[in-house]
Amino acid sequence: MTPLRIHRESFEDAALDTAVSHALLRFSNEGRLPESLRLYQPSDALAFSVLDRSRPGFGAAVAAAEEREFPPVMRLAGGRAAAFERSGLAFAWTVPSRDARSGIRARFRALTAVLARALCALGVDARVGEVAGEYCPGEFSINARGRVKLVGVGQRVLRNAAHVGGVIVVGGAARVCDALAPVYEALEFPFEAGTVGAVADEAPGRTASHVRDAVTMEISRVRRTEAVPIDEAVVRAARGLAEHHDVRGAPQREVGQRGKIVVSSA
Repeated sequence: MTPLRIHRESFEDAALDTAVSHALLRFSNEGRLPESLRLYQPSDALAFSVLDRSRPGFGAAVAAAEEREFPPVMRLAGGRAAAFERSGLAFAWTVPSRDARSGIRARFRALTAVLARALCALGVDARVGEVAGEYCPGEFSINARGRVKLVGVGQRVLRNAAHVGGVIVVGGAARVCDALAPVYEALEFPFEAGTVGAVADEAPGRTASHVRDAVTMEISRVRRTEAVPIDEAVVRAARGLAEHHDVRGAPQREVGQRGKIVVSSA
């Protein structure tokens, strides 16, 4: 079996960072790249979906994110607003498939199982499932103790490839909460501040590097991995896609289902 390519690069511009994952998805959809997994520390960003953009309070939500120095971007998958905090670990699994739509739930289950096992190995009581009142709710969120959300995950599906991505909140739970509370108020979505958790609060001393290594270790139990840089052609393509993820320049796109799936040909 071909090794799973692991990419660790991050990009300071939040829109470009999202666009890199978008470009990886497009290249895989075209048969130009094999399966890959980005595991990287993101810059601060408030990731909005097209569902958020359709809300009357979207402008106020964007302003609230900017006021708290979380640059607003349009996310690749569906769902609701989510905060990417700089001490966390973002992930983006790109999977080529001849019939990507048929494997949506299987991909959610596969990746969240790996992430949950990795967090358990670090001393976190990690469980897959939604916590009542959580931000960006979804069946495949990962929580701690059934009380606080640690990981959000969404999926974007093209004809021949899929992207499963999201973020693990490692530290900075208070910052995440401070950024999300006014955004959800503006969008008129429910938000329970007490459901925002972080890995470091559950397992003190753990960092994004610890989480990344634990995830890589869990994957390596079942398949070979290979750490490689992102192809320069992908980065060039991402620069052209970045405007699609800039809140002020992004065109209207498909609205994802509550399970945070967007099925698209783009």
